[in-house]
Amino acid sequence: MSYPQQPGGGWQQDQPWPGQQAYDPNQPASGQPASPAGYVDYGYQQQAYPAYGYGTPAVVMPVAAAPPTNGMAIASLVCSLAGLATCGLTSIVGAILGHVARRQIRERGEAGDGLALAGIISGWIIFGLAALGIAAYIVFAIILVSAAATNPGFDPTPYNPTPYPS
Repeated sequence: MSYPQQPGGGWQQDQPWPGQQAYDPNQPASGQPASPAGYVDYGYQQQAYPAYGYGTPAVVMPVAAAPPTNGMAIASLVCSLAGLATCGLTSIVGAILGHVARRQIRERGEAGDGLALAGIISGWIIFGLAALGIAAYIVFAIILVSAAATNPGFDPTPYNPTPYPS
């Protein structure tokens, strides 16, 4: 298949590709209605609207600074979440710090009430779960000791026979 080329080797700009119709700007595109006789179609032109502006405000109001966050509220949440790693020892401290922080926030008008509340809630929950875990461990140890005391032949270690009897 050969395409029409200019004598210098470039493509001809005014001829269509093989199998295509030549472009005529006076003809409407396929599927569009033709303009009535005597009218020139310039396409869609948007109406000009006046530019709306807000202008400059007469007085610039200063923005009020946010109140500082209570440090004890942050410490409350950190200590409460650290209780996950310390088996609940620091979570009780975090819960108490949260109560103190909420009182300070009410008195001083500081920010951080949500942090303090999160420290209180997570601190008490983590402390309660750690207490339940420790209680379950103690109950298991008591059951194991009482079973060994009531059954003199009871050996809690697993049975591993020696390969060579003596």
